[in-house]
Amino acid sequence: MLLQNNMQSQAPNHNPQNKMAKTLRLLLGDQLNSAHSWFEKNDDSVIYCLFEMRQETDYATHHIQKIIAFFLAMRAFAAQLRNNGHQVEYLTLDHPDNRHTLPENLRYFIDKFQIARFEYLLPDEFRLDEQLSRFCEQLSIPAEAFDTEHFLAGRYALRDFFGKKNYLMESFYRAMRRKYHILMDGDQPVTGQWNYDQDNRQKLSKNHLPPNPLLFERDVSDIFQLLEKQKVKTIGRVDVKNFGWPTTRAEGLQLLDFFCEKLLPHFGDFQDAMTPHHWALYHSRLSFVINVKLLSPLEVVRRSVEEWQRRKDEISFAQIEGFVRQIIGWREYMRGIYWAKMPAFATMNFFEHHRPLPSWFWTGKTKMNCLRHAISQSLDHAYAHHIQRLMVTGNFAMLAGIHPDEVDAWYLGIYIDAIEWVEITNTRGMSQFADGGITGTKPYCSSAAYINKMSHYCEGCFYKKDQRTGVRACPFNSLFWHFHDRHREKLERNPRIGMVYRNWDKMSGEVRAEVLAQAEGYLGCMEDL
Repeated sequence: MLLQNNMQSQAPNHNPQNKMAKTLRLLLGDQLNSAHSWFEKNDDSVIYCLFEMRQETDYATHHIQKIIAFFLAMRAFAAQLRNNGHQVEYLTLDHPDNRHTLPENLRYFIDKFQIARFEYLLPDEFRLDEQLSRFCEQLSIPAEAFDTEHFLAGRYALRDFFGKKNYLMESFYRAMRRKYHILMDGDQPVTGQWNYDQDNRQKLSKNHLPPNPLLFERDVSDIFQLLEKQKVKTIGRVDVKNFGWPTTRAEGLQLLDFFCEKLLPHFGDFQDAMTPHHWALYHSRLSFVINVKLLSPLEVVRRSVEEWQRRKDEISFAQIEGFVRQIIGWREYMRGIYWAKMPAFATMNFFEHHRPLPSWFWTGKTKMNCLRHAISQSLDHAYAHHIQRLMVTGNFAMLAGIHPDEVDAWYLGIYIDAIEWVEITNTRGMSQFADGGITGTKPYCSSAAYINKMSHYCEGCFYKKDQRTGVRACPFNSLFWHFHDRHREKLERNPRIGMVYRNWDKMSGEVRAEVLAQAEGYLGCMEDL
């Protein structure tokens, strides 16, 4: 409880310098960028404020580890600012002055310290951007928003880059490579080839042992007890004596070094692989520290490229290219789509799906091995890698016709790195194709064949991966065909899906009827799968 008590000792009434302050600067929980120009010099006329609020703990049902990680990161960052000589006001969740909404807390400080000017960093979420814009419109003092100085492309860079054309990620990725001269030889890729995605799809052999993940063990009993006492509703599990996620810049840099030295040599090879035996594999797990801005995407990319340059005999180009594409390509691309298409994006439902999410998405209690493992891992670690999210949980949700709102809520809550700008574009867009093709050129779905190809999940499963019909037929198989059959009018002219319908049409009418009936049976009893 020492850190929490220290935070509370910094309440407004206990800071003698507050009378000098004229400018209030807001820092949100995902704006912990120590390299920001705001912090280049100390200014006695500036107060920085950070809040732990029910507004943020309650707008979604978050994983317990996600909330703990945010609070730890915010508290450590506030302490760092104080140590560097800045004035900081921090309201813990149980602070008696905490109003628990952004506008009310800001008004409290503005009145308390007779603030003459308000400044904030542009939020990455549309809801907060709107909330702060409305708040500033009602202020009687000057207010100004500043860039977070984190992303490699501006909010509307993607929209301006493509105009009215289709948003093709590969084109944007190449432009980003050129702009920042990453893995380039002049104006061309250093190897003559831009994308090595086809080389990065290996299945993990049973006798292959990835390095154990680097974990940062700390006791978080104080924050856990705080959340319980305040009755914050959460999901998932946490070992309060051994919380493993990095929540400071120093820890983030340590994890980055670990990734580059231990994991990068096989990152690309196994970035799509899935196994019930190893939850982290060769993935960096840097997404949380990058998303809260403790690390910058550019420094992460440059550090990894330097490692590759030093160890080209050990690290093939496919490994580094795949990682760079995730950071400066996909991550920036998804943010660009978010700001180009919100708020309409949050309501898109191309397939008009409406079914509720099965309750076992919140428990992992299903007979399907792949889903049981991917969900249980998510509940245990607040983490699953992109293929588990896309081709297991997301795949099932789309094939089963789950409403995108329910899928969004689940993904936003369960993952430690889920902030809406990156979650909703990947979920509603890439995973569920609810945007009708803005983020992807076709729906990403599969039968059991792909899951078996990339994982060991199918071994020992109650359901049989090779059966389309029957009591123990894998639900993915019949649901795959049911999905394409019911959405044929919307999909069959897609050039990337033509083969699916040709294969479907080759089946006899009797077989197709049996497959559809099998799927209807599963859809009618999803809670029992």
